[in-house]
Formats: sequence, C-alpha cells, structure tokens
Amino acid sequence: MTHSYDSTPIVAIATAPGRGGIGVVRISGKDLSEILSNLFGSTVLKPRHATYLDFTQADGTVIDQGLAISFKAPHSYTGEEVLELQGHGGPVVMQMLLSRCLEAGKEVGLRLAEPGEFTQRAFMNDKLDLAQAEAVADLIEASTEAAAKSASQSMSGAFSKVIHQLVEKVVHLRMLVEATLDFPEEEIDFLEKSDARGQLSEIQKSLRAVFEQAAQGALLREGLNVVLAGQPNVGKSSLLNALAGDDIAIVTPIAGTTRDKVTETIHIEGIPLNIIDTAGIRHDYDEPESGEVVDKIDAVERIGIERTWNEVQKADVILHLLDASRGPTRADEDIAARFPSDVPVICVWTKIDISGHHASVDTVGDLTQVYLSAQEHLGMDLLRQELLRIAGWQQTGESLYLARERHLIALKHAHEHLEQAAAYAAQNDQSLDLFAEELRLTQDRLNSITGEFTSDDLLGVIFSRFCIGK
Repeated sequence: MTHSYDSTPIVAIATAPGRGGIGVVRISGKDLSEILSNLFGSTVLKPRHATYLDFTQADGTVIDQGLAISFKAPHSYTGEEVLELQGHGGPVVMQMLLSRCLEAGKEVGLRLAEPGEFTQRAFMNDKLDLAQAEAVADLIEASTEAAAKSASQSMSGAFSKVIHQLVEKVVHLRMLVEATLDFPEEEIDFLEKSDARGQLSEIQKSLRAVFEQAAQGALLREGLNVVLAGQPNVGKSSLLNALAGDDIAIVTPIAGTTRDKVTETIHIEGIPLNIIDTAGIRHDYDEPESGEVVDKIDAVERIGIERTWNEVQKADVILHLLDASRGPTRADEDIAARFPSDVPVICVWTKIDISGHHASVDTVGDLTQVYLSAQEHLGMDLLRQELLRIAGWQQTGESLYLARERHLIALKHAHEHLEQAAAYAAQNDQSLDLFAEELRLTQDRLNSITGEFTSDDLLGVIFSRFCIGK
C-alpha cells in the first residue's frame, strides 16, 4: 500500500523547549542546496562531518556560533537530505536561528515541521517501519529504565522481526493453499499431504508467544490505572501515601476529607501504576446504631462520589478498601455490587494494627484479599506482588519489546482469523477457499503492525502524537 506525503522541505527546533547548553535546528528535504547557499554562501559542508562556523542573518550579523552537519540522501534519519545546526540552547537564540532558516528557504517552500514529521518521512522513505517509528516516540517518553530498554529493542527492529517471521509462515501456507485452488485436480487430501493443519498449529503457537511478549511490553508502556475505592476513613489516602512513599494525600479522621481524585504514578519492578485515590463512598442510609441519621452528604461530597464511580468504570484494577477493625458492612457489600464485572478487584483489609490480623494474602476462587496496615507499613509488599500478579506481569528474563494497544488489537484479530482458519481446516478439503481467505486476513492484520498495510488516517493519528522536531 502506498502512502502520500507533502515533500516540501521542513524545519524545526529538534531539542526540548527551555534553556540548555546546546540547541539543534533540523532541516530535511529532497534538495537543500539553495538553503545551504543562502545560509553559508560559498562554504561547502562535507557530508557527515561537523563544520564550526558563524550562524548569520542575511545582512551578515552574527546570531550564534556552532556546528553545521549535513547528511546526504539516503544516508540520513529521514532518508532525505538533512541539515542540523547545533548552537547554544537559549530559546531566543533558537527562535532567531529558526527564523533565519525559514527566510533562507523561503524560495523553495521551507516550512515548519508538523509533530512527528521527521520520523514520518523516515517511515515513508523505508528508513523505519511503523513499529520502529512508534518506538522512537516510546523511547523519548519512557518513564522507567525497563521501558527505555524495551523501546530500544523495538526501535532496533526486534518486534518487527518477529512479526515478519510470522507473516512469512502465513504467506508460505497461503501459497500452498492457493496453489491447490488453482489446480483443483490436486485437491485430494491436500490438508494431509502438506501438513497444513500442523503448519497452522505452529503459526498459532508462535502468535500466542508473540502476544504474551507484546502484552508484557504494553504493561511497561501503558501501565495500569489502579483505583482505590471504599467507604470514608477506611485508609485510602493512607494507602496512597504508603505506596507513593510520600504524603501525597491529606489524612484526617474526618469523613469526606478527599473530595476529588488524587493521582500518583509509582513503579513496581519497572511497571508504572497510576494510583487513583477517590472520594469515600457513603450512602444516605448510613446511620449509627441509635437509628438517628447524621452526617448528611453535602453537594460537594456528592459530586466527589459521582466522580469516584466514573473512575471505577475506567479502572484496570480496583482496590476495594475495607476496615478490618470493624468487619464487613452493608455499605461495603453495596459498593462491591456496583463494581464492573470485567475489572479485577482486590479486597484490601486495612488497619490490621488495630484489628489484630496478621499481614497476609488469602485467595479463594476469583476473590483475593490482602490484609495490611498502611500506617505501620505491614503487608505492603504483599499488595505490590498481588498487583503485579493480577496485571499478568511475569519476569521472563528476556528483553521485551514495547508494544502499543493497537499492536495488541491487531494480534488479537490475527488470532481470531487463525481460529476461523482452523475451523475451516477441520472440514477437510471442502472449504479451502475460505481457509485461504482467513490466512489473507491474518496477513493483513500482522502487516498493519509494521505499516505495510496501514491507512493514511491511522498514520496521521500516530505521528501527530510525536513531539515537534522528531
């Protein structure tokens, strides 16, 4: 599938905003000779060698002094001619240098680059496939060492390589099936003679292994949204502070202290976890033993409770906090009844320093209960390990590649097509045409990961999320 893009030369400041020792302005285009002449006159830049010179205005006034490096196509990041100007990293100096470049390239249509446009051109010019291009952004955004290592793996082509190997296996099987369709007299016992079912089984096995690796890598990139939910004063804010190792949330004995969500990102074995502390959930029927209603919910707290339920609906994992010193209540049961059925829940019994329970994990069927004291830091490691377990994290000892949600979706769809192919294979040679079609769809899904079959609309979405200058 071919993709079109605007091939006019582009320019941008390639270093992060703010002050720094060095700043870089990058230009890319099919032919930069006129821009180079306007910027440096008769000075000739030797490709891939740094030249120290003055960066000047059109009238000869010096803007800065620094290094100019030119790269000839196709031996550059974008596959086009590239010029990088390395000067001092002050924002005013960089803007002056950028303006000068735009002026020097006015006649050839030099314009400011869109976010991710340099990397998009690298993809269009076959310097990177789409998975590698996405890994560039992931490496820049990596929040942990593990995520950075995995992004680097993907950027070097490790993820793309295993996808290509899968595609080759699918293509080989397609070739056999479609050749048989072209010569129907050879159809007799085709599935048996070619071991098509065995080949299909091997492809399915390989795909499952790739998906497991990709899912682990996606955890490193995306992390998990972990929502703390429960009644007021069960220790949600104390637990957030204990997990974060700092006083992030205000902790008081007054019910309803937390009125809005408080979010803190922590890392457990390199996995980012977005811990979301929410307003305590209480009901209008909450009342003391005397039967006299007290502490009516005010309007602000009611809004906070509504927002809590909104966060619960978006959670990857719910920590349902319960007070071990008083045991389960009707309100706890009503809260649990409203949790989404498809979201994992860990029941966290708090305040065991008061209740007398020991720090422990109890799992019966699908119900996992952790007993801890956030105040005394008892049982916190047990909770951390349960969070990793419920997230499906496994220390494989292998270098992971960083995957994105769209990669996982493509792999899931490929798996579904292979399952359907297996169903047709079970009908012997009666459905070879349908078998071949499912293999073609599998190939398309896999190719969408590396960009060999990708819509221009998807490319626009992917690259628009890059930073400018990359």
